[in-house]
Amino acid sequence: MSATMEKKKPRFRMLGKDPYSIPLDKFDVSEEELYETDTIFGFFERMRKEDPVHYCKESRYGPYWSVTKFKDIMEVESYPEIYSAEPMVSIQDLTEDFEISMFIAMDEPAHGHQRRTVQGAVAPRNLAKMEGLIRERVGIILDALPVGETLNWVDKVSIELTGQMLATLFDFPFEDRRLLTYWSDVATTGRPAPGLIVETPEERNRIMLQDCMGTFVKMWKERAAKPPQIDLISMMAHGEETKDMPFKRPMEFMGNLMLLIIGGNDTTRNSISASVLLLNEFPDQYQKLRENPELVTNMVPEVIRLQSPVVHIRRTATQDTVLGGKQIKKGDKVVMWFVSGNRDEEVIENPNDFIIDRDKSRHHLSFGFGIHRCMGNRLAEMQIRVLWEEILKRFEKIEVVGDVVRVNSNIIRGIAELPVRIHPLK
Repeated sequence: MSATMEKKKPRFRMLGKDPYSIPLDKFDVSEEELYETDTIFGFFERMRKEDPVHYCKESRYGPYWSVTKFKDIMEVESYPEIYSAEPMVSIQDLTEDFEISMFIAMDEPAHGHQRRTVQGAVAPRNLAKMEGLIRERVGIILDALPVGETLNWVDKVSIELTGQMLATLFDFPFEDRRLLTYWSDVATTGRPAPGLIVETPEERNRIMLQDCMGTFVKMWKERAAKPPQIDLISMMAHGEETKDMPFKRPMEFMGNLMLLIIGGNDTTRNSISASVLLLNEFPDQYQKLRENPELVTNMVPEVIRLQSPVVHIRRTATQDTVLGGKQIKKGDKVVMWFVSGNRDEEVIENPNDFIIDRDKSRHHLSFGFGIHRCMGNRLAEMQIRVLWEEILKRFEKIEVVGDVVRVNSNIIRGIAELPVRIHPLK
C-alpha cells in the first residue's frame, strides 16, 4: 500500500481508562474530555509520583513536556529568560487564520509596557471604590433568586455577577453585558465541534474577528476622542504603547481583548460556581462556615486553589536546559499544569480536601507566579468574598440538587451548569 493510501493510526485515548492500567508513555493529559468528565486527577497523581516532568510525544497539539509538581512549576515561572511566554501561552499553536498576540504571551520589555498600561484599572485605590458597587449588585442578584425552586447557579449568579463587573471594567453597554461572557466562552472552547458553542474554526473566527473586535474598535475610536478615563479600553486607547494597536496591530488588539475578557470573567465565574459545589461536597466545611462567617476570607483562596480555574499555561524553551532531571531542548513546549501543582502532596497537606480554615491558603498556583502573575487576582478574590458575605446574611444553604455540567476545555476548568435550590435562613 502506498504512503498516501495508508490509513492514519488512531490516536491513543485515555478517557475512561484507569490511570494505573496504561503505560506512562501513553499519557496525554491535554485531552479536553478528561476535564469535561472531571476524570483527570488520577493521571496527574501518577505523573507526580512516577514522572513529574513527563514527555508526551504525540497529541493533537504535537509533542510537549508536562510539568506537574508545585516546585517545578515555580522553577519554570521563575526563569522567563529560559521559558518564554512567546509565541503562545496555551498548548495549542497559533493557526495562520488566527495569529493573535497578547501581552501575557510576550516577554520583557513588551510584556511590562503593555501590562502597565491597563493594570491601573485594578489598582488598590480603584478596588476599594469597587467594593461598595459589587456589594450592591450582589444584593440585587441574590434578592431576585427564587427561594425553594431549582435554578442554574452558573447562569443566575456566576455569569451575572462577573458579567456586570466586566462591563464596568470595560465601560461596556450594561444591557449587552452577556456578549462579553459569550465571547469568553467562544474563545476558550477546546476544539470547535458539532454540538459545542462553536462548531467550526471559521465560525469562531467570524464571531471573534468580526463581531467582538468590530464592537471594540468602535468603542476604541469613541474613547480615543475623549479625555482618558479609568476603563480598560480608554486606558489602552490613550496608552503610549497601545494607542495605535487596533489599526497597526489588529491581531494583537484581538489577543489583548480576549486576555482581558477571559481573565476578568472565567476565573472568577468558575470559582464562584465551584464555591457552591465544594461546600456541598464537604458539608462539614459548610457548617463550619455558617458557624464562623469570618472564615470567608480564608475560604476564598482555598476555593481558587482546589478549582484551579486556569488549567494550564505553556512556555517555550529558549535554550537547552534541565528540568526535574529531564533534558529540555530549545523550542520544546513546556506546559505547566496548575490543576496538578495545586494538588501536590509534597507541598499541600491533604490536597484533595476542601479546608476553609487551611493554614497558608494563599499558597497556590492558580494566579501564576513571577512577572506574569494575574493582575486581577485581588478583584477576583474580592468578588467571591463579598458574594459569600451576602449569601450568609440571607440563606441557610444553597443546595446542589443535580449533576454538574463541565465545559470541554483544557484551558479553563469551567462549569456550565450547576442546579441548586436555595433555603432561606430559619
